Amino acid sequence: MGRFAECFAEVSDPRGRNAQHDLIEILFIALLAQLCGAESCVDMADFAEAKCDVLGEVLELKYGTPSHDTFSRVFRLLDPVSFEAGFRRFTAAFGRELRAGSVVAIDGKAVRGAYEHGCKATPLHLVNVWAADARMAIGQATAPGRGEVQGVLDALAVLDLAGCIVTADALHCRADVAQAIVERGADYVLALKANHPKLLADANLRLGAKRKSEAQTSTQIGHGRIETRHARVVRAGELAQKHGFPALSAIACVTAERIGPDQQAQTSTRVFLLSRPVSATRLLKIVRQHWHIENRLHWVLDVTLGEDRARNRKDHGPENIAILRKITLNLLQNHPEKQSIRRKIKRAGWDNSFLLSLLANMQ
Repeated sequence: MGRFAECFAEVSDPRGRNAQHDLIEILFIALLAQLCGAESCVDMADFAEAKCDVLGEVLELKYGTPSHDTFSRVFRLLDPVSFEAGFRRFTAAFGRELRAGSVVAIDGKAVRGAYEHGCKATPLHLVNVWAADARMAIGQATAPGRGEVQGVLDALAVLDLAGCIVTADALHCRADVAQAIVERGADYVLALKANHPKLLADANLRLGAKRKSEAQTSTQIGHGRIETRHARVVRAGELAQKHGFPALSAIACVTAERIGPDQQAQTSTRVFLLSRPVSATRLLKIVRQHWHIENRLHWVLDVTLGEDRARNRKDHGPENIAILRKITLNLLQNHPEKQSIRRKIKRAGWDNSFLLSLLANMQ
């Protein structure tokens, strides 16, 4: 509890001076509730009441346990920028440091249940930042009007990414995003598609003209298919100056051939811009690691933690509880026992000693 309180001490209480329940205690209970499977503020209040004896061992609970209205009001009013800063301090406090060369993936995600009345087609859109090697969410920013680019720039502005390799899809293959990454002391591997037709054409010409001295092939068998990937990396030459793309140093491509159960072959090629040349072997790993943000973060948030089912819609509630889910996921992912996230959540709800061991892992 002490480490948690230190990390969120700078988060100001948005309630009036007559508020009874301590803000840090409310946030701490909400985190424990989500570790045990809570998906709403009502669940949090029910958890607090059911686990009152356990909570009393680590919290003062001067006025008893908070009601669901208290949880709802706090998350609706809490400043998400300040809360996200606390999330980053908490992650840095208990998590593993990002080593030089660590892959950090950035991608957008809609919280489908979080929409204003009459605006179901435009739910809350977030930009998430995932440290692939550490298997941790390390940042979040809103994408107002589904404008992911601004969300990415906002996320990059507050993260310490020195020495990391930042990956993103073709939407973020832009000069301003590349410049922001370089200014944070990181390198980039950005997917390049037809949204930059002239740059893509020149990149393909350069890839076709160069010898395949930096080439590597890997084969993977699984899910009923055989997939062979071939990577090639060449120097960018004058393309950085010609297209005004900051720090562009190398061009790469990954060609994948998939043979499914029907023995039909499908081939696809992806092109990437790199701020620093890497070996073809390393490129294959980086490209694979980028997709961890989908299957180790977004998929788990939706399927296991119920993010798309969440009904929090008012004010800052959806954004703040999305941050709380990422803290929950980080604790569950980094617990040493080799079990699925789903099993850990169930064990935390059934076994107080296991729940406390999740908290002990924060030290």
